[in-house]
Amino acid sequence: MDKENMNSNISANPFLNKTFGTPYETVPFDKIRFEHYEEAMMEGMKRDDADIERITSNPELPTFENTIIPKGDRTLTRVSNVFFNLISADTNDEMDALAQKMSPILTEHSNKIMFNEALWQRVQAIHADHRPLEPEEQTLLDNMYQSFVRHGALLSPEEKEEFMRLQMELSQVTLQYQQNVLKDTNAFQLLLTEETQLCGLPDSQREAAALAAREQGKEGWLFTLHAPSYGPFMMYADDRELRRQMYMAHMTICTHDNENNNLPLVPRIVNLRRQLANILGYKTFADFILVKRCAENIQNVERLLRELLEAYMPAARREMEEVTALARETEGPDYELKPWDFSYYSHKLRMLRYNIDSEMLRPYFELSQVKQGIFGLATRLYGITFHKRTDIAVYHPDVEAWEVQDEDGSYLGILYTDFHPRASKQSGAWMTTYKEQWIDEDDGSESRPHASVTMNFTKPTDTKPALLTLGEVETFLHEFGHSLHALFSKVRFESLSCTNVYWDFVELPSQFMENYVTEPEFLNTFARHYETGESMPQELIDRIIRSKNFMCGYACVRQVSLGLLDLAYYTLEQDFDADVLAFEQEAWKDAQLMRPVEGTCMSVQFSHIMSGGYAAGYYSYKWAEVLDADAFAVFKEHGIFDRETANRFRNEVLSRGATEAPMTLYRRFRGQEPTIDALLKRNGIKHG
Repeated sequence: MDKENMNSNISANPFLNKTFGTPYETVPFDKIRFEHYEEAMMEGMKRDDADIERITSNPELPTFENTIIPKGDRTLTRVSNVFFNLISADTNDEMDALAQKMSPILTEHSNKIMFNEALWQRVQAIHADHRPLEPEEQTLLDNMYQSFVRHGALLSPEEKEEFMRLQMELSQVTLQYQQNVLKDTNAFQLLLTEETQLCGLPDSQREAAALAAREQGKEGWLFTLHAPSYGPFMMYADDRELRRQMYMAHMTICTHDNENNNLPLVPRIVNLRRQLANILGYKTFADFILVKRCAENIQNVERLLRELLEAYMPAARREMEEVTALARETEGPDYELKPWDFSYYSHKLRMLRYNIDSEMLRPYFELSQVKQGIFGLATRLYGITFHKRTDIAVYHPDVEAWEVQDEDGSYLGILYTDFHPRASKQSGAWMTTYKEQWIDEDDGSESRPHASVTMNFTKPTDTKPALLTLGEVETFLHEFGHSLHALFSKVRFESLSCTNVYWDFVELPSQFMENYVTEPEFLNTFARHYETGESMPQELIDRIIRSKNFMCGYACVRQVSLGLLDLAYYTLEQDFDADVLAFEQEAWKDAQLMRPVEGTCMSVQFSHIMSGGYAAGYYSYKWAEVLDADAFAVFKEHGIFDRETANRFRNEVLSRGATEAPMTLYRRFRGQEPTIDALLKRNGIKHG
């Protein structure tokens, strides 16, 4: 290829240019073609290699400046951020196939850096003898040193080769697991053609199902396993057999004898992780992971889960008895409550007790109003504002881009919002970044973050806008809390910025925001009927508040059960070769409130711990819940919109990333160690 054509090709690929040339260096989604991804990833790896060679061939003595923080090429980071974010948010068969192809290549590239002996020698030398460092510099150096060690730098050549092989296999298997979950979720559809089958379902669900059917050229009402369809169906559908079908479809995802079966992949993932930990000198994968967590060790995690189980199980059992009693009162004394009945009858109990449900609240939670309310909450707490930008490219028509400005009008970052389900999107909700925050070491300029919140909310229909449930509003608040953690980042080094903190600390900012969903002062700022414009009646708000702890025992015990399952897999000291379904039932039996249904399995679709970042860390949600309740207690004391408290939370926690130990940051905000008391009081488990 001649030089002129090479330059032409490089300029045609946005990732290979020095800058994107877009507003605030946002991703030019409208200019990216599929073939750009592989080309940019391959070129990015070459540029990384050149950067490493420049560092290791430097004849000067290794220093913090010439080894730890030299300016390097960002091509691979830029293209990887976009590609792997879209694998979750807007994928297709071509993208999935490329991910399978590139994943082992990228893992091998990462391993080559971690096993570069010359680079490791320089890092070792600096770690042993360096100039006085500022706290953030010391954290960066310590993290880099530990990263090399935890990636096998101290291993023998034979061990390094085995370590690399295991990592490459793990990257492929976890990616396959994730892709299987999406494909099997999309594979199931329940098409109803008789209106009598819809008994109990509210109009909003009937309209959404009719729209889903029409979009596929079908007659009738189409229901899927995606949350906005599945959840309400299980709550409202009177037809017990249809509820059973939906439940069994959901709980047997990736167990069927087809190409999406994850049953063989679970043991491979668990064993690969244990083997990697063993090579590094740890008995279990959990031992390896918890060294870099607030919890510190397995014993502390087990203690937390057992304490929660002891505190909440009595309430959970009472709740189950109450739901069962209502079901038998309705259906007869011999009625056996099954898992596909629980949501249905617990909803009826809530109606009897509090006269409130999601459908009553939907008209007051129109999506655009909810956005205004949540953005307005951030304005009231921190002074920041959100401005829609139609000149910033997005990756799908559903997505909106917002410029976020600080209180003084200065640019803070970009927020993408992506609300509705589609076949190309993973289920669930998450926050991610396309660009993080750091300070350029050459000219002192600052890169501000580009964050994205991705969810699967109720879609608009032909007759109604997108009307959310209270639970969906809570999810929005949760992911928005993650985005604030990213947007407020104000640190020097990228690897310490935004949400790059311990996994059992990362949920604090998100779960903290959930507290506002039942606060009248917050609801009154935006909850208005989408047709009449009338504010949500105080009497309805009072019912929300009275019912906020409804089934909290059940909800906590379920979270604990998932934590126990996670811990059971990753505290194994020997090869896992047991039956996955049987192992699962044994692992979480102490936290089960209903008899398990034969053939159902969570492990094969539990992406958090199998293909996500929560392996040996699912307890983090409950760990962070202790922190968020404790933190919100400060706001309750001083006022839930108190600017002084909010600014202290921003400055001591949200903006500091991983520059210091998480609990050091928290104690600086709180003034003391957190306790479980605030959580128990919030949930009504403890009084006084």
